[in-house]
Amino acid sequence: MAKKVGMEGSLAVSEAVKLANTDVVAAYPITPQTHIVESLAEMVANGDLDAEYIPVESEHSAMSACLGSSAVGARTFTATAGQGLELMHEVLYVASSMRLPIVMAVANRALSSPLSVWGDHSDVMAVRDCGWIQVFAENAQEAHDLVLWAFRVGEDTNVLFPVMVNIDGFNLSHVTEPLLLMEQADVDKYLPVNKYPLPLHPDKPVTMGAFGPPFIYTEAKKAQEVAFQNTKETILKGWDEFEKVFGRRYSPIETYQADDAETLLLTMGSLSETASLAVDNMREQGKKVGLVKIRLWRPFPFEEFRKTVKNANVLVVLDRCLSFGGPGGPVASEVRSALYDQANRPKVVSLIGGLGGRDVTPQNFEYMVDRGLEIAEKGSDSEYEMIGVRK
Repeated sequence: MAKKVGMEGSLAVSEAVKLANTDVVAAYPITPQTHIVESLAEMVANGDLDAEYIPVESEHSAMSACLGSSAVGARTFTATAGQGLELMHEVLYVASSMRLPIVMAVANRALSSPLSVWGDHSDVMAVRDCGWIQVFAENAQEAHDLVLWAFRVGEDTNVLFPVMVNIDGFNLSHVTEPLLLMEQADVDKYLPVNKYPLPLHPDKPVTMGAFGPPFIYTEAKKAQEVAFQNTKETILKGWDEFEKVFGRRYSPIETYQADDAETLLLTMGSLSETASLAVDNMREQGKKVGLVKIRLWRPFPFEEFRKTVKNANVLVVLDRCLSFGGPGGPVASEVRSALYDQANRPKVVSLIGGLGGRDVTPQNFEYMVDRGLEIAEKGSDSEYEMIGVRK
């Protein structure tokens, strides 16, 4: 039976890594991710986790070490945040191209400059096209659950892609919440032993990540994209199996009071819970407002998303990242593209807020809906608007 505990999001992640019987952890400390790997280092030192902990000199080195450990068939985990994720940027593409099922937790953090250790989605949006399966957690329980799901899906021989679990820096990483800590027996039932099919071994040499001249590179990338899109079936299967074992259900797109909504808010991550409070307030006022939450960011769940929003008049998208010189936030741009050729589609309004950890309240979300409806009706002087900017 699951144990009820109070735990911060970072420790919920490290406990999941422990329950997964991870073989290798290679990581470099960076705020607000550090508690995850500090906890794992302590587990290894105390003998609570039988794993190799590799203290490296940078995040680039951390991901490089993960390449090697995953390539020999070891269950591999790392974690990072903000600038650390950007220092890994080059190596992230290698992990996905070589089909190495590394699991990484990212405590999402704003990027410099000015220097900020606080949370937004600047870091993950900069690596959205690196070929990793990417999901967003809303609270500590989801962070715990999704790490185990990430190992289950990434290591499946029908997938073999790395998986990134995003948790909002400080809002989740440092906040203590109640959660159910899973039993080892149930985890063992859900998560099979990692059996990487083509491990590096001196007795059976294989080539990985070799030089790709122009006559083969395009075909290699096409094959990777086809394989990546085909992960969707196993992603859904992994959530189906999770529900059967643990009783909690996850979906690529999730909603709150959206069935009859004429106006929909769209969020990702921890602010979804705050937005739900605003939806409740507006419902009490007689406004037909609902909430759409993107759980699965890559591969993007086009079918589920289009089905969810097709009956709404206005879709107000909150981005926690600014796409400089672009047509709005990256999520809003993605959403507009996904709906471009649809006969039934809402008017998409791009709003940007919560940058650098700035608080977003239920009242802010109510303002977003009102302003979104105004923009949808009368238009705006720009492609997007920033919320809460001091004049």
